[in-house]
Amino acid sequence: MSSLLKVDGEIKKKVDAFRERITSEAEDLVANFFPKKLLELDHFLKDPILNICDLKEIHSEINLTVPDPILVSDLHDGLDAQNWPVKPEIRTLIEKCNTVKMWVQLLIPRIEDGNNFGVSIQEETVAELRTVEGEAVSYLDQISRYYITRAKLVSKIAKYPHVEDYRLTVSEIDEKEYISLKIIVSELRNQYVTLHDMILKNIEKIKRPRSSNTEALY
Repeated sequence: MSSLLKVDGEIKKKVDAFRERITSEAEDLVANFFPKKLLELDHFLKDPILNICDLKEIHSEINLTVPDPILVSDLHDGLDAQNWPVKPEIRTLIEKCNTVKMWVQLLIPRIEDGNNFGVSIQEETVAELRTVEGEAVSYLDQISRYYITRAKLVSKIAKYPHVEDYRLTVSEIDEKEYISLKIIVSELRNQYVTLHDMILKNIEKIKRPRSSNTEALY
């Protein structure tokens, strides 16, 4: 390698230290953080805040009259998802998946002919981590869309205060978002379960994708 590409010794040391740090962090995430987090989320799913039977409890009165100005606070009196611990949990999943994904990618050996079964497992693991990342990002988009939609409806109420359907629609989307947030928490838990299980079941091939004895592939 050194004859083909000259790498500065000091830079190589720093890169190796980075690889070691990622390896240590990722292995701890899979072995300890993922199972701990899935248990935390499973417990959160049983919290009363996510188990309101009568969704009218999350409704809010929108007292707007024309031409009174619309205050920002008027747009968030109902369901304020940002005050829930959902968004931080989504960001955490994205960050941890990124770390584990990088770790697996760094374990992928150079391209060779044959004996690539373990490499395919590594690639499938990376693909699954990338999928989970993408789904988590979509959850954040969903929360943003909720606020945009609700803001537009409140502006309609301000413009047409006597149209009751607009007020009813706000309550409907609040209820829908409440249900969606519970589903998101459930999906976050399930993704931790799936990743933890998948990586542990294939940890030998992920860490040592190639063996000298092809019989070991079976």
